[in-house]
Amino acid sequence: MLTDIFAYRYANVPLFNEMTEPLRRLLVQGFRILSEQIQPFYSQGKPCEKGKVYWSALNKQLAMELGLTDLSKTHFPSTTSWQGSPRTTMHPYTDERICSNWMFQPLPVNCAADEYIKQRLSLIELGFRKKAQQISALNLIFPNEILKAELGKNSYRIAGLQLANDDMNKTFQQNVDELNARFQQAGTPLNYHNGFIQIAQDKLTQQEVETPFWSLVTSDKWSNVDVDMKNAIDLRDSGGRDPALYAARALESTIKIISSEKGWTHGKENGAANFIENLGSKKNGFIEPWEAEILKLFFSKVRNPIGHGPGEAPMPTLTPQQTQAAIEFCMSQCKNLISRL
Repeated sequence: MLTDIFAYRYANVPLFNEMTEPLRRLLVQGFRILSEQIQPFYSQGKPCEKGKVYWSALNKQLAMELGLTDLSKTHFPSTTSWQGSPRTTMHPYTDERICSNWMFQPLPVNCAADEYIKQRLSLIELGFRKKAQQISALNLIFPNEILKAELGKNSYRIAGLQLANDDMNKTFQQNVDELNARFQQAGTPLNYHNGFIQIAQDKLTQQEVETPFWSLVTSDKWSNVDVDMKNAIDLRDSGGRDPALYAARALESTIKIISSEKGWTHGKENGAANFIENLGSKKNGFIEPWEAEILKLFFSKVRNPIGHGPGEAPMPTLTPQQTQAAIEFCMSQCKNLISRL
């Protein structure tokens, strides 16, 4: 399903016919966001440990995916004179420079622009994903840090921790917003969300449905929803089988999680319809009866036919337009339900 890098997920989906000036600028801008904002290699003029670890991991991870030892040459020569004779010494490049040299090397004559650009977008994707994973780990331990400060009755420490955590998350989201704005400026149909660059269908849907949805499913609680929806989009873009089924899985997971979190799950549910009833019962009133009916109708008329073997009947299929409508429906419903918590 979801593969690690953009270049392989979209290998069979032509996106870039040629290297244009807007695309060249996009690659420069994306790399500068990584090297200047996400994780600079230098701090106060000296290589910092976080920078070394981050850029070494990026170099090695993408090189592994592309079947290389390193993305580009690891050393460069310098020649000096010693006792009247030239003497050549090899010096190491930093991992940031190795990535930079590879990122901006001219388009090779035997390499298609589509492949070249996708590989470089993969570096940007991996860089953002790695930072997001670091932030997620810090957010996970943040409540314990606050608890320690509260036990120590250190109000200044509490305020400082909260300010630092808020600033960290806000700054990263600003980086994400900037990258997505750069995608739009370059005229590409791409959007970064929760570790992956994927195709966005249209600007209005992206603004009103997709972006709010991805921001709501960032926590571990919604990880299955996040992964299934990403799989739905990847299958849609690559012409894979039954992308709407994965979107329906994401919606079903959302309904089940809410039912469980609210304490309404009783263990006798037989399918999605029963969990929908948990949300829509008169007693619980999380959704209105008409909303429950719409959800049930989607599962009975769309999800069930493509989710079960048809036997001797013709294999049910959806048109591309129906597939897109199903994905947008599921994404919109997930967003609507989660926002009510």
